[in-house]
Amino acid sequence: IAGRYAKALMNLGREDGLYQRYGKELREFSEFCDPAGELFKVLAFRLYPFGQRRLVLESVLEKSGFSDVVKNFLRLLVEKERMAALPEICEYYDRLTDEISNVMRAVIATARPLREDAVKRIVAALKDMISRDVRAEVVQDASLIGGIVVRVGDLVLDGSVKMQLAGLTESLKRGEYS
Repeated sequence: IAGRYAKALMNLGREDGLYQRYGKELREFSEFCDPAGELFKVLAFRLYPFGQRRLVLESVLEKSGFSDVVKNFLRLLVEKERMAALPEICEYYDRLTDEISNVMRAVIATARPLREDAVKRIVAALKDMISRDVRAEVVQDASLIGGIVVRVGDLVLDGSVKMQLAGLTESLKRGEYS
């Protein structure tokens, strides 16, 4: 569902050249609604009649500076009972925007937090390696002993201590260090 709605909005955005603006506005609305907050619950779930949900949305949209396309898109989500999928729609839309903008997403998993300069060096090395811009997300992985694991698309660069130990164990089993 999220992909279908995100693609529909992207198609409109590509037609008029405003796809980045639409993505920004969609994210702003999603952050404003906060999926754990009351506004999101009112708009996304059938706790209230459709007419009341529509009135709440209209009062929010009236005060926003959103484009008519995004306003109509949000109205459609409420009407079709798809507002609960808004966070996933935003995520899918961001991925579509990255594809169009020739940006790859990277996930950098570490045992402990990385300093900002280390992240910048890793991102620069990835840009050189894949010849594309890179948007990185750093996550902590408690299963790692040390080192890092980087995933960019289908490429996995495993520099973790766990992988090095597994390689050493395999070498010892083959008798390479006897």
